Amino acid sequence: MNRRHFLARSGAAAAGAVSAVTAPSWLGAASAAGKTRIHIIYALHGPQQTGPDWPNKGFDFVPVMDHLTLELRRQCPGFEFSTSMATGPEQAKQILEADKGKGMDGYLVCQMNCWNRVVQTIATSGKPVIYADFKFGGSGGFLVYTAGFLRGKTPNVGFVASSEIGDLVAAVKCFETVKQGGSVADFMAATTRARLRHTPKPGDLTGIADRLQCLSPDECLRRFKESKILAVRDQDAGDAGDIMGIKVVRVPFAEINDAWKAADKDQSRAVADQWENNATEVIDVSRETLEASAAMYLGMKSVMRKHGANAITINCLGGFYGGHIHAYPCLGFHELNNQSLVGGCECDVRSTATMVAGMILTQGRPGYISDPVLDTARRQIIYAHCVASNKVFGPRGPANPFTIMTHSEDRQGASVRSVLPVGYMTTSLEFEKSRKQVILHRAKAVANDPDDRACRTKLCAEPVGDFEKLFREWDQWGWHRVTFYGDLKEPVYALADALGWNVLEEA
Repeated sequence: MNRRHFLARSGAAAAGAVSAVTAPSWLGAASAAGKTRIHIIYALHGPQQTGPDWPNKGFDFVPVMDHLTLELRRQCPGFEFSTSMATGPEQAKQILEADKGKGMDGYLVCQMNCWNRVVQTIATSGKPVIYADFKFGGSGGFLVYTAGFLRGKTPNVGFVASSEIGDLVAAVKCFETVKQGGSVADFMAATTRARLRHTPKPGDLTGIADRLQCLSPDECLRRFKESKILAVRDQDAGDAGDIMGIKVVRVPFAEINDAWKAADKDQSRAVADQWENNATEVIDVSRETLEASAAMYLGMKSVMRKHGANAITINCLGGFYGGHIHAYPCLGFHELNNQSLVGGCECDVRSTATMVAGMILTQGRPGYISDPVLDTARRQIIYAHCVASNKVFGPRGPANPFTIMTHSEDRQGASVRSVLPVGYMTTSLEFEKSRKQVILHRAKAVANDPDDRACRTKLCAEPVGDFEKLFREWDQWGWHRVTFYGDLKEPVYALADALGWNVLEEA
């Protein structure tokens, strides 16, 4: 179970069942004969978010749902909209049952939280369905589920991944295709045309000159064999095999927690001083939390020295919420990555191995593990996470500004918003041992998004290649990608050849 599924289950349990059949009192459903009848279904834990998850704990969805529904009613006068909320399949089934005989022409499912499985049930209706992402809210599930629909060639689900409500309106108007006698296939073709019409053409993808010098594949493979990842998932310990020759060893929470408790208090204060002085600002993070995070960094580093490891990845949320660790490792990961060591989130061993491989290949550049979001309105992929280096060109390269903030989803602990450099080409990767395959796309960094929803660091980039193709692989590879500064296409192909692996270009 990865971090997002853990959060979704805990959040849904806390919220309880959401009424799914009757329209909420805050939105009445108008009625008019002859209009195109569409049922809007908001897939989420509850109207107000009570647990940690994207967008963040305490988020109020009601104004967002109000705005979307009222705008659709205003801009689609030939339509009649009804509204419901649902947490999962059971509520979705109730909606379909209650809609029997009502002459619904189609459904709009808005993915507001990440992992609520609602759209899958609605798709079984056979009616035309539009599936829409709430940016920085439902984006993980949206990407994974949309890729599944595309792979399975689901014949009645079109999709929208745009920050502009006008793009959603254009997609909704495609329901008229069926109302006017067209087929569901005609509806699907219309939604695709609308999405393509509203996606900007590629911009200038020439990146700033970057003096990247990569190691040879043979030297990389040699250094892989000298590397070791510590995987802290639970209380188990022992050898866990290898990835590309990189050894993986399981370490228990208890060992990390003991090292955190044993960290020298004076050293912890000195590290906290360094972070406080180097950060542009410290927002809502107490000095006590900062020193606890510094002790976690020192504890992780001591455990790495003990095991002869150059990388560590920790089940941070499971450990923190379970009381197994008492400080988030986010700032410690930030510091490790600035030193050409590797701190990887969520005990994601595959992404951590990708970080190790890329760091060695680029002679010290840190990988940025993220949860990507796609926005067709800006032709952008946004890499979002609460851990990021601020020395993307390596320890001896220039530093970029960063702010210390709470972890976004639960407003606790300490994490980083790194304002990453723009204008450079980046390469995003995952190395998958079971398939002997590397997935790769390149993108030019163009902006940093300060939106308060979702994770703190959000690097916006324009992908090189076919933007539509980027929607197709998330069900096979999961949500995470690891981004490096530099155009690594040719070096990665050479490394894959040396490994006997294949490269899949997802754009």
